[in-house]
Amino acid sequence: MPRMRRKADLPVKTCATCGRPFARRRKWAKVWEQVRHCSDRCRGRRARR
Repeated sequence: MPRMRRKADLPVKTCATCGRPFARRRKWAKVWEQVRHCSDRCRGRRARR
């Protein structure tokens, strides 16, 4: 049975666009080192600037 994790136990980064802290998501587990933005919206904003 998989071990349950609390959100507070997950690693946290600061978004390169908005500066807000965000926690790792399941879909980012394998590529966490490359993740720089908290959402697609922030990633899109960065590209437009």
